Amino acid sequence: MGSRNKISTRQKPRNQDNTGKGDINFLVLHNDDHHTFEYVINCLMEICGHDSVQAEQCTYLVHFKGSCDVLAGEYRELLPYRKAMAAKKLKVTID
Repeated sequence: MGSRNKISTRQKPRNQDNTGKGDINFLVLHNDDHHTFEYVINCLMEICGHDSVQAEQCTYLVHFKGSCDVLAGEYRELLPYRKAMAAKKLKVTID
């Protein structure tokens, strides 16, 4: 899988130019205390293409840290993932 599926705990880098091209954004999954671990793991595998280990790690990070970057990329690339995750009633943002 490409680098956009890597788990990241780094902050968003500042854009060096103001063109808006090449900005790296993160799809961030937030803890909601409503969904089961299994449900979230399955959503990450189905929507984001995570393998089972990566999905489980993300789910635990969300549970214990409150949020986790689940994908990285340009805003327009992340938008369909955000919409799909939101359709599954998960709390997600693009930061």
